[in-house]
Amino acid sequence: MAWINEIEEQDADGELRAVYDELLKSRGKLANILKVQSLNPDALKIHVDLYMQLMFAKSGLSRKEREAIAVVVSASNECDYCVNHHYEPLARYEKDEQVLSNIRSADELDTLDDRLAGILRHAGKLTTDPHRVSADDVRKLRDLGLSDRDILDITLVTAYFNFVNRIALGLGVAYSEEEIQGYES
Repeated sequence: MAWINEIEEQDADGELRAVYDELLKSRGKLANILKVQSLNPDALKIHVDLYMQLMFAKSGLSRKEREAIAVVVSASNECDYCVNHHYEPLARYEKDEQVLSNIRSADELDTLDDRLAGILRHAGKLTTDPHRVSADDVRKLRDLGLSDRDILDITLVTAYFNFVNRIALGLGVAYSEEEIQGYES
């Protein structure tokens, strides 16, 4: 499925088997973006732990906001794998088709509510022009009522998806409709 060898679920043993089993228990299935890392089980486990912390642990950012960051960053990087993977859960939290469309295209973000628009503009700038991010950008987020912890979480989620986009794009990770749907929340 990718440009490098992967260890399939039925062929996994040892440490990789344990990582796969935990993923299947917690998420219900195994994503291709994780399977592509199967040749390095230690890194895969750390990656999964980071993902679970950033996307599911307690935060001042809602799950919707975190999934929206994932989609905007991935759209900005033209990473179809991650756009499609995170659009599906985003649509669980956001029902307005126009809002979903704007997030998916990373366009017309100013039409969103102020907080979400500010978060996504910041994530987009950090993705495409990180050298232009300034203290004024952080002040604008504070002005929207975001705490410093929230701003840290925005930065971490944005950086994480830039990292994952490069794994997907750099190793040719593909998706299918079946693969992107039906994960446990």
